[in-house]
Amino acid sequence: MKRTHILAAAMAATFLTAVGAAVYAQDKFDKYTLVSPDGSRLADFRGYEDWATISSARTDQELKVIVGNPAIITAFKAGAPANGQPVPEGSRIVKMQWKLKKSTEAPFVVDVPDTPTQAFVMVKDSKRYPATGGWGYAVFNHDAATGRMIADEAKADCGQSCHVAVKGKDYIFHPYQQR
Repeated sequence: MKRTHILAAAMAATFLTAVGAAVYAQDKFDKYTLVSPDGSRLADFRGYEDWATISSARTDQELKVIVGNPAIITAFKAGAPANGQPVPEGSRIVKMQWKLKKSTEAPFVVDVPDTPTQAFVMVKDSKRYPATGGWGYAVFNHDAATGRMIADEAKADCGQSCHVAVKGKDYIFHPYQQR
């Protein structure tokens, strides 16, 4: 009988340890481990939260802030792509998106970011993405229920269908905004 209690206690302890480890692992989720279906890794955009702003946009539902890595910011400041020069290989862009809400603190009517919805990424890599003008595209969605990001099932050329409209500007919609 005593042996049965010890075995039951050991099994319960093992179960609780496994559950605790799983909960701990979920709490330590790293969005930079995400990979899109075509192999685009969010890790290749590590630190994008602190990159310089290229531009912003707003729809009726979302605020969009477009940021770029130092390579593309330098190219923009030199006049690309408006000067006819393509942006350099290794350039990276992230369009971060948030749902909007009315500010409850401002003394005037203003919409402010609420919950994040998506990070749309682009990388200039002509060897890897020759069929899409040298650009690879991926989407990482924010799951409101868990507060975590997940890789979208869209393929690398998903952004190409929209961006082909600005092929003459090296597939870039938003110019570097004047400061």
